[in-house]
Amino acid sequence: MYNSQEQMILGGLVIVYFLFLFGVSLYINQRSIKTYDDYNVAGRSVSIFPLILTFVGTAVGGSTLLGYMENGYSFGMGQHWLNFGTLFAGIILMFFFVKKIRQYGEKYDMVTIADFTTLRFGEGARFPTVISILIAYSAITGMQFVAIATILNLTIGMSITTGIIISWVMLTLKTYFGGMKSVIWQDAFHGTIQTIGIFTLFVVVIIASGGWGNITENALAMNEGANLSIFSISSTQVFVYLLTIGAYQFVRQDLWQRFWAAKDIKTASRGYWISIILAFLTGFFVITIGVAGKYGLQMGEINPTLSYYEIIGNVFNFPMVVVMIIALLATVISTADSFFMAGASSIVNDIIKPRLKSQDDKKLLFYSRVSVMLVSIFSILLALYIPQLVNLWVTGTAMLVSSLLAPVIFGLFWKGTTKAGGTWAMWIGLIIAVVWQMAGHPFGIHPVFIGLPISTVLVIVISLLTKSNGVNVHHEEEAI
Repeated sequence: MYNSQEQMILGGLVIVYFLFLFGVSLYINQRSIKTYDDYNVAGRSVSIFPLILTFVGTAVGGSTLLGYMENGYSFGMGQHWLNFGTLFAGIILMFFFVKKIRQYGEKYDMVTIADFTTLRFGEGARFPTVISILIAYSAITGMQFVAIATILNLTIGMSITTGIIISWVMLTLKTYFGGMKSVIWQDAFHGTIQTIGIFTLFVVVIIASGGWGNITENALAMNEGANLSIFSISSTQVFVYLLTIGAYQFVRQDLWQRFWAAKDIKTASRGYWISIILAFLTGFFVITIGVAGKYGLQMGEINPTLSYYEIIGNVFNFPMVVVMIIALLATVISTADSFFMAGASSIVNDIIKPRLKSQDDKKLLFYSRVSVMLVSIFSILLALYIPQLVNLWVTGTAMLVSSLLAPVIFGLFWKGTTKAGGTWAMWIGLIIAVVWQMAGHPFGIHPVFIGLPISTVLVIVISLLTKSNGVNVHHEEEAI
């Protein structure tokens, strides 16, 4: 794809860029990270601008830019349901969940979702929550390793496996030292780059394609006009996207942590609302670029996995290709370190902290960094096991949704939800989803179609059966 000189330039830039980010992490570590809250929730003092961009930077990752574009190129406009699922969930979350989540966080100094489930259902709920979070976030973090490995493969010819290992080392070190403060401020920088880069690419590709009319004519000439319809997708696949990538928005620990990291509820609400719009537009642009690349640019037979690189190489000269590779790196890194922190927070806050006799900040900071290392190990194992971007994303989110979605929603809005109802629903939903995934989707049924309904039924039925023992267990949370 690139000649040896171009590979050397691109490879050098990747290395320099990571060294720059690593330096920023070290600087922030020395200047700003003094407490456990600084490391895990950015001191609960983030202002509107960096908050918007960290929301966007986290939402738009390697799977969005590379996976969405690949799917758009391969399957057409129906892949917008990937994006619609996130939009619908984001709107509901904004209007019905953000205020409650923020109030719980402020009142109880929460750091993780397990802090909420433990408050609501007792200590027995902490462990299944942690397992669900770790499975999901390790999978999604591993997905970013795969995305960076793909970049290294194309820029310097490195094998995918070696690239996954290299990206694992670089991202782990950066996150280890920087914590959430570094993540959020770097996301502000990355979010700006990726938003401008993707919008620019969208405009250039549409113009180079001769407009939507020409794209339509070419698709019809190839007898693939149906691919230009958003309904060119099976209803089953739509529901998979809605119940995994969409539904997962409600139990995204990285989102909850940002709601708590904002300096006040007004900042959290406004920042998230603006980010929903920006993330949706970004996803729309990316999928449409993939479709326009196939039917507008008419690049012939290419590997859809490489559609992003082929498209930027088709419409830009090499200096601009370099800029777009940097935009891609920014997109991937801004998501990877956020998910790193979400998973690591669960280990230190929910497994280590409750077992420490002393809650000394220095000790908690040390264990926070150890937790980053542990999450990185889980993530690389999953990345090596499932090295496909969207598949890895959907797999991780299915585990999380099957276990946590029903208990968390009922716990937030139904006072009659009991300890037993919430805890059993978590365990059974998670176990069924994991077993179904490992069994290879028997009968062609996705794990989320089994785990989520069973978890939902269990939380209702068991709560009704045990309500005499479970209602009003936590009187203090009724004030929320």
